[in-house]
Amino acid sequence: MTQEMISTLSKKISQSILKDPSRIIKADEALISSGLIDSFSLVDLALLVEDEFGVQIDDTELNADSFDTLEQLASLIQSKQ
Repeated sequence: MTQEMISTLSKKISQSILKDPSRIIKADEALISSGLIDSFSLVDLALLVEDEFGVQIDDTELNADSFDTLEQLASLIQSKQ
């Protein structure tokens, strides 16, 4: 499930947030600390996760500790399902 979730996240982030559908995001690639996703896009990412996976993301979780890689994000989503 995790690999499928990471693949889905990569595609959705590339299409919806980065507006670059050809961009492939690796599971361990830094999103926030690298500047790929800025603070404004972080909220969009949280909404995307909530809609796609039916989980509720707390405001306190919107940070690089929870959202910096697709692996971290997938782990967070799984812990909430």
